[in-house]
Amino acid sequence: MISEAIDFKFLLIENYRKLKIKENELATIFVIDHLISQGNKFVTADLLALKMNLDIKDIDKILANLITKGYFEYKTRNKKTVGSLDPLKKKLYKEFQMNLNREEEEESSEQFKNDIEKANSTFEELLERSLSPVEKTRIHEWISSGYTADKVIDALKEALNNGKKSIRSVEKVLFTWAQSDDLMSDGHTSLSSEWDKNLEETIKIAKTPWIKKPND
Repeated sequence: MISEAIDFKFLLIENYRKLKIKENELATIFVIDHLISQGNKFVTADLLALKMNLDIKDIDKILANLITKGYFEYKTRNKKTVGSLDPLKKKLYKEFQMNLNREEEEESSEQFKNDIEKANSTFEELLERSLSPVEKTRIHEWISSGYTADKVIDALKEALNNGKKSIRSVEKVLFTWAQSDDLMSDGHTSLSSEWDKNLEETIKIAKTPWIKKPND
């Protein structure tokens, strides 16, 4: 049974790159989810075209790709054909659980603790101030997601060389390096320039509270 306590859109934003979902596919998934929530159970390319700027032929290809990747499916329910994002949601919730398990293992790892302490102390030394709880949490998330303490520290030094002293600036450096790594390994980057320009706006629209409150 798919959990309703964890927000689907939040997990999708956090993991779409890892799942090799392209930006046009991501936008299509958001619209599919919206249409299904509005009671449109049989989602087609024609229906999506009414809500999107993409050409209907492109939408049709995207739907085919999502089905091939195992993120979207058509199934029979009460003798009616309906569209469903359940396969994608199951993958996202599984990824979420794996991340939780990994975080628990990391918390008990001496090396992980040392990396956190090294990054925090170096940041405070180079920034010449104490880190806020929010900043420490962000550093924790970077190292938890796979960045080494040295990589995070190098990103800070790069940001400082550019005259930037915020955590956001360090994150942008890490983001740029990740794009460069994609380009070298795959010959292209999954983050298009058009999506990059509109990412923050998309997150504002799509992102809702992660864990629902008991009274919701």
